[in-house]
Amino acid sequence: MPEADSALRPSADDFLAIIRQQQVGKLKIYLGPCPGVGKTYSMLNEGRRLKQRGVDVVIGYVEPHDRPETTAQIGDLEIVPPRLTTYHGITLNEMDVDAVIKRKPTVALVDELAHTNAPESKNRKRYEDVEDLLRAGINVISTVNIQHLESLYNFVEESTGVRVKERVPDEVLTKADQIVNIDLPAEDLQERLQSGKIYPKERIVAALANFFTQKNLTRLREMTLTETANFLDRKQRDTAESEQNVSALGQVMVAISSQGPDPGRLLRKTARLASQLNAQWYAVYVRTPEESVVKIDAAAQRRVTDTLETAQKMGGLVFSMKGENVAQALISFAREYGITHIVVGRPGGNKLKRLFRKTLHEKLLQALPDVDLVVV
Repeated sequence: MPEADSALRPSADDFLAIIRQQQVGKLKIYLGPCPGVGKTYSMLNEGRRLKQRGVDVVIGYVEPHDRPETTAQIGDLEIVPPRLTTYHGITLNEMDVDAVIKRKPTVALVDELAHTNAPESKNRKRYEDVEDLLRAGINVISTVNIQHLESLYNFVEESTGVRVKERVPDEVLTKADQIVNIDLPAEDLQERLQSGKIYPKERIVAALANFFTQKNLTRLREMTLTETANFLDRKQRDTAESEQNVSALGQVMVAISSQGPDPGRLLRKTARLASQLNAQWYAVYVRTPEESVVKIDAAAQRRVTDTLETAQKMGGLVFSMKGENVAQALISFAREYGITHIVVGRPGGNKLKRLFRKTLHEKLLQALPDVDLVVV
């Protein structure tokens, strides 16, 4: 299996040093641009190296995808038996979270962080299983592809034409203690695919024509490199702040509305901006008299509620307030909370009316000249 330059990759010794710092669960993630680059292989390989150093390592769950090179890396690693569940007559294997916690290893290897668990599982997503292990004091090494990152959903769809159903909140990666980029050139990936090392032969032609094109692979690699660089930059700033008591680079606010553009796009843009700035972000909804529950329909009310719930799940702080004037309420909030960046949707409504009165964007820019306005 091809490997990235070892001089640039944190070693088993690095993660072992992190583990020994505290008795709380630590998370390491092998991040890749797409299937087949060697994430699972690298995770298992590190597990074996840790075991050779006397660390108690188990496999919580691994999906070798019938790849001989990957399967061979399991070696003598202990595997916690999966939990079997039946869904629509099909037997599915899922990680037995309770069994792993009961076994209480020092390190658990857990593949495919974005996986959706079978119905009636303890948690809906595998990253939630991993969070349970971390809370139990178990260190975890896991894997995920860049297209599963929540804030990149729109970028991935626009770049590759693929709609990713299984997604991981950005904060899961943000809270990781280590992220390792597993990278291969697009040509090498296509060669591995054609040789049958990624998918069965019957899937190769379709994969090469769709997801595994040169353009898609190049764009996904760029996203992975960028996200890894952002992670390292955040870690360096966190270290500098803890040592020098330096504040974050800003505070970010997104204005939520019952109408307007795709709220998911607004939230993802805000979450990524806040992550890059190492900043806290706020989702603010101003309910005016015109948007009282008796004046807007149930669909609009549901849209606002769902948007605010999603913002909270993505790591934002949610504020819902009443106000006569949306612009003035947002301006007051921005001043009180030291907001440096505001994310808003593009102006809609009647173009003729906008000619004779200021838009929300213009009011914000005029009242907050030192704040950067990001229009999505």
